[in-house]
Amino acid sequence: MTIQLSPLNDQQLGALSSLSAGLNREQLLWINGYFQGLLASSSGNHPVNAAVQAKSNKKLTILYGTHTGRSKTIAGKLSENLASNGVEVNSIALDEYKTRQLASETNVVFIVSTHGEGEPPAMAEDFHAFITGKRSPKLPGLNFAVVALGDKSYKLFCKTGIDIDLSLTHAGAQAILPILKLDVDFEDDVDRWINQFASVFAETEASSNVFESVSTTAKVQEYTRRNPFQATVLDKVKITGRDSDKEVYHVELSLEGSGITYEPGDSVGILASNPPASVDGILKFKGFDGSETVTIKEGEFSIQEALLNYLEITVLTRDVIQQYFEKTADPKLREVIESEEKLDQYLYGHDVLDLLEEFPADLTAQELVQVLRSFPARLYSISSSQLAVGEEVHITVSRVRYSRNGRERSGACSTYLADQIEPDSFVSVFIEKNPAFKLPESGETPVILVGAGTGVAPYRAFLQQREANNQKGKTWLFFGERRFSSDFLYQIEWQKLIKDGYLEKIDVAFSRDQEQKIYVQHRLIEKQKEIYEWLNKGASIYLCGDMKQMARDVQKALLQIFETQGGMSEEKALEFLKKLKKEKRFQTDVY
Repeated sequence: MTIQLSPLNDQQLGALSSLSAGLNREQLLWINGYFQGLLASSSGNHPVNAAVQAKSNKKLTILYGTHTGRSKTIAGKLSENLASNGVEVNSIALDEYKTRQLASETNVVFIVSTHGEGEPPAMAEDFHAFITGKRSPKLPGLNFAVVALGDKSYKLFCKTGIDIDLSLTHAGAQAILPILKLDVDFEDDVDRWINQFASVFAETEASSNVFESVSTTAKVQEYTRRNPFQATVLDKVKITGRDSDKEVYHVELSLEGSGITYEPGDSVGILASNPPASVDGILKFKGFDGSETVTIKEGEFSIQEALLNYLEITVLTRDVIQQYFEKTADPKLREVIESEEKLDQYLYGHDVLDLLEEFPADLTAQELVQVLRSFPARLYSISSSQLAVGEEVHITVSRVRYSRNGRERSGACSTYLADQIEPDSFVSVFIEKNPAFKLPESGETPVILVGAGTGVAPYRAFLQQREANNQKGKTWLFFGERRFSSDFLYQIEWQKLIKDGYLEKIDVAFSRDQEQKIYVQHRLIEKQKEIYEWLNKGASIYLCGDMKQMARDVQKALLQIFETQGGMSEEKALEFLKKLKKEKRFQTDVY
């Protein structure tokens, strides 16, 4: 009996050897799957399914916590990628996950955002408290990875994800990959990480590209940060009076032909350009003529175009200052970085030109752009209901303008919308879903809407929606601004809604119309008995506006109302507020 070492003849062996010469691991994996598919096909099985089943028999749990829906979207992309390669995936929201199950898990990916100044999103609050608290179990049998979402313009960047990562490591769990920390412009980093994770976890990096291409071809056109829709400006109107010290604009954009849909509570992302004066200031100070070629993440451009359209120059982050220091080693800048108080003060109101002027260094054009952050899209709460306006989207924009050290400063996107666009201009847009800021499912549920300044924008959308659905009454708006005569945004619309019965009550606070400043939280306290009655009857309460001051003051007022009207202790009032959040009866959209 002869042992046949190979069933292939010499010609076939030569062809196989020639084919495999120089192939990398990724290509060999793909060919392996391809031949397994052919083998299964000869037995009457579907080749793709056979190849998938041969790749992995692992199980993975994906736990996500999100405020805007981004973590859920990433969880969906990871789940699709791994499931198509034979991994059994279970994706669960953190507020629906039973924490006692964690000790029996083997493989878990946590995808979680950080909201505000280092706070977990509402759906991750309980899990965050559990895993960072005294009752967190030992987890020596757990393999994990953490994807942390954040915004580098905030002090405690990605804190929620970092807390979870550290707690799991402390509990003895093993990291599959190091923590991934994502800034707002994260799409490319996420795609790379998903392929890397698939390669490490299921050894399917090559096939993941195959399945991605199949699923993408089936999808309809989708407009995103990387592929925005060119919306035509239909109208732009300044809605503050001549005596106002604010410039607020109502902007209407056409979505005709895009197929884009949105809901009240969602946001529209705007891809703007920087103020030309700020770009010219940087070029002049550095002695660049603007034609110098630089390479950034988005490609190769002149430095003038890179600064105008692709890099953040009106806002500084800790990361930018740190990278600039690493290139310059400026001792005065070291003093700023090493003092939390000085760093906080420097970040507020300074821009890239300030950094260059106050800590000068001899950097080439390429070295400068390597320091800077990619220009993130700006998100604006949508101030229209699609049921009311059709293929349009409306936004309410407050132009940021101030003077510092003898130089006029401007907000990048607000100035772009206020100064650089007119009707018939084109604006690059996409929709950012916000599942955490939505009207109740039932139109019978009473709603209390609390907003200051442009924080009233989503409530215009809410009330347009209720009007379109003919849902009258049971709505109460609290609105705050500076002056009644010049800053009462959408005043005529609110009056019409009251007259027609869609807005039942409105209470306003104009802080500068009297000697003692009055804000929305003061109006809440004045109406506390009735507010508590509405909440006891099942009302939902919404809060939109400035996070650092207004939102905190409103929450303090609500806690005071619960204590006074509900006879609650401080601890019980906090529990009641937490209960409202969990029941989605207290929703916030703060910035």
